[in-house]
Amino acid sequence: MSCFISSWKISRRRIQGRFNMPGRIVKKTSDKFGLPPGTLIHTGEKMTDRVRITFFDYDENNYSEKEASSIEECFELRDTPTVTWINIDGIHDIDIISKIGSHFNLHPLMLEDILHTNQRPKIDDYENHLYIVVRQYFYDEEENEINAEQVSIVLGRNYVISFQEREGDVFNPIRDRIRNNKGRVRKSGADYLTYSLLDTLIDSYFIILEKIGDDIEDLEDEVMNYTGPSTIFHIHRHKRNLLHLRKSLWPLREVVGSFRSEETDLVQESTDVYLRDVYDHTIQVVDTLELLRDMISGMIDLNLSSASNRMNEVMKVLTLIATLFIPLTFIAGIYGMNFEYMPELKWHWGYFASLGAMVVIGVVMVIYFKSRKWL
Repeated sequence: MSCFISSWKISRRRIQGRFNMPGRIVKKTSDKFGLPPGTLIHTGEKMTDRVRITFFDYDENNYSEKEASSIEECFELRDTPTVTWINIDGIHDIDIISKIGSHFNLHPLMLEDILHTNQRPKIDDYENHLYIVVRQYFYDEEENEINAEQVSIVLGRNYVISFQEREGDVFNPIRDRIRNNKGRVRKSGADYLTYSLLDTLIDSYFIILEKIGDDIEDLEDEVMNYTGPSTIFHIHRHKRNLLHLRKSLWPLREVVGSFRSEETDLVQESTDVYLRDVYDHTIQVVDTLELLRDMISGMIDLNLSSASNRMNEVMKVLTLIATLFIPLTFIAGIYGMNFEYMPELKWHWGYFASLGAMVVIGVVMVIYFKSRKWL
C-alpha cells in the first residue's frame, strides 16, 4: 500500500510539473505567529533587488519627476502645497518602510499590513490617512496563469504613497497624463489621484478576464471534441485562476463603497461622482467573473458527461458485437462436439449449411438492431 501511495505522489508531481499547476491559494504566514501587533516583518517573497523609489510632484501648471536614490529625498515634499505621488517598488527593505512610517506619521498597524503581502482588499481610516489594500494581477498568456502582487495605497493630506512588491505596474497611463497635463489629474487633489490608481487597476481586471474568457471558449470546443489529460488540467487551472481573482474582487466592492462613504476631509465631494463610476466598474468585473466561473463549472459537468457518453458508446458497440456472436458461437459449439452419432454429421452439405445459417442469423440481427436504432 505504501509503495502505491508513493508512486501516486510521484506521478502527481510529474503531472503538475508538466502542466504547470498554479501555486498555493492559502499563503503561509507562520513567521508572524506570536509577535505583538505592529511588528514589522516582511511575509512576502524574498527579494534581493534594490528598492526603487520614484515620485511625481505637481500642480496644474508645473510638475517634476525623479527617481530618488534614498527615501530621505522625498521627505521634504510632505508639507508642500503641491500634490506628491511617491511610489515604492519593493517592500522587502524594512528599514525604508520604517523611515517612511516615522516621517509621515503612519500608524504601526498600517506599516505591518504593508509588509504582510497576503492582505484581503480593504480600506482603513487612520484619521490623517486612508489606507487602501488592493491586488494587481498580470496574465501570462503562454502558461495561462495569473501572477499577483499586493498594492498598498496611503492617502494623505496632499500626497499619495503607493507600495508595490516589485517593479512593473499598470499605472503608466496615469504617469503620462501627469507628464502631458491631460485630464483632471493635474487640476485635482490627492484623492483624485487615488481614484485614478484604483480605476486603472480595476480596468486591468477587464483585460485579464477577457483573455481568460477567450481561453475558456477555446476549451469548450476541446471538451466537445475530445477531452485529454491536458484539457482537464487546463480547466482546473482556469478554475484556480478564477478562484484567486474572486478572493480579491468580491472584497473590492466593499473597498470602493467604503471609499465613497468615508466621512473624512481627505476626500473632496467633487471626487464622489468618479468614485461612483469606479464602483459601477467593480460590479461589472464581479459579474463577469461570476459568469466565467459558471462557464467553468458547466465545462466540468460537460467534461464528465462527454466522458460518460463516450464510455456508453464503447460499451454499446462491445455489447452489440457480443450479442451478434452469441448465436453464432452457439451453432459452432453444437457442431464442434465430437459425438459419433450426431445428426447431420455425415451430411455432405452440413458445413456450408451451418455457415449459411450463421450468415443469415447475423444479417437478421443487424437489421433488427438498425430497426431499433441501436446502430
